[in-house]
Amino acid sequence: MFEKILIANRGEIAVRIIRACRAMGIKTVAVYSTADKHSLHVYLADESVCIGPPAARDSYLNIAAILSAAKGTGAQAIHPGYGFLSENSTFAKLCRENDIVFIGPSPEVIDRMGNKSQARKTMMEAGVPVVPGTKEPVHHPEEALVIAREIGWPIMIKASSGGGGKGMRVSLSETDFAEQFSIAQRESVGAFGDNTMYLERCVMNPRHVEVQVIADTHGTVVALGERDCSVQRNHQKMIEESPSPVMTDEVRTEMLNAAVRAAQAVGYSSAGTIEFLLDDQLNYYFMEMNTRIQVEHPVTEMVTGTDLVQEMIRVAAGDPLTFTQDDITYRGHAIECRVNAEEPERGFLPSPGVISQMHLPGGNGVRVDTAAYDGYDVSPYYDSMIAKIIVHGRDRTEAIAKMRTALEEMVVVGVKTNLDFQYAIMENETFAAGTADTSFIERFMKGEV
Repeated sequence: MFEKILIANRGEIAVRIIRACRAMGIKTVAVYSTADKHSLHVYLADESVCIGPPAARDSYLNIAAILSAAKGTGAQAIHPGYGFLSENSTFAKLCRENDIVFIGPSPEVIDRMGNKSQARKTMMEAGVPVVPGTKEPVHHPEEALVIAREIGWPIMIKASSGGGGKGMRVSLSETDFAEQFSIAQRESVGAFGDNTMYLERCVMNPRHVEVQVIADTHGTVVALGERDCSVQRNHQKMIEESPSPVMTDEVRTEMLNAAVRAAQAVGYSSAGTIEFLLDDQLNYYFMEMNTRIQVEHPVTEMVTGTDLVQEMIRVAAGDPLTFTQDDITYRGHAIECRVNAEEPERGFLPSPGVISQMHLPGGNGVRVDTAAYDGYDVSPYYDSMIAKIIVHGRDRTEAIAKMRTALEEMVVVGVKTNLDFQYAIMENETFAAGTADTSFIERFMKGEV
């Protein structure tokens, strides 16, 4: 097992990884930008190294600085968390070349699944259901239009290297197709430096349901149930829960088996997520694979009693998983709300500043993952999420009631937050009924649900 791990991240996920390492008796190294000098992950780690100025490209995306910090402190492995370099195959490859273990899948697998059109092709060959669309990438609008006519409208236009909703547009008819394709492609070039696109039949107002998998290097792949992430805006998740309120045992079994096949097809190891679209007839289609730990992993941990971060570390060290598929049982219902420093009434405008006072909720079945504290400076340079509230109940009704209580109890003074907005969702009849799909937030804000 590793003696020292460097965490190439910040905020709550860096704190989460540090705590997992400490529980395993592993020393930790934090890296930080000058803006994060007084961040919690810096205080909690055994050692810390400044890797650059505030801008992410000069610090948390600075591969040379991070590798230098790892080698200088004698760290044997790097955990990338999520975001930043977590799905950067070049970084994973350079870790390997420098005899540092990257706690995640191999760079070859990251490449294979990071390219969305290639991932679709791989899933088709593995017998995993995919949305009807292109098997090969497309680059030109004229070529794409010919294929679109075969698929049929509405069409989802996506960047092959995309993520976070960037490089993604919906074409409703042949009339707007060229314009939407060009817009999506420009976004892809701007965000990812790649003009490669692919097309899918657009599943209107689907649910977003994903399966957590984890695999070791000894051939074991385990699916740990599904998470419903349908409550989102602009393809950014806001609320996640496990299990999905619409899932049947039959469809769950099929979907989990498909997720395991997907991981096996690419020789996957570490924690990963297979994301599916689920239509109103409970037909599911592969969307993409995230080759990293997810923001919403705690809801899976709550219902399965597992520690995914510790398992990732064990797998990276060459150890087998501590459980098999037969060991996984599901207990109750878990919900996660992302608490962001933002103003929902002003288009979710970020609200950076100093938190002068903060009170966190607690109690039976309540978990808060955060790096914020009284006096913490919410930086304008990074994501606006300041905490995740995760609750666990015997069933979904109890979990919703616990989340309402937790949101009421949490106090944040000094910056604006989305606490009231999240509470209003918990009170909403459509959400309570479990029928919210990916169009829910848009309709919620218009008062249509």
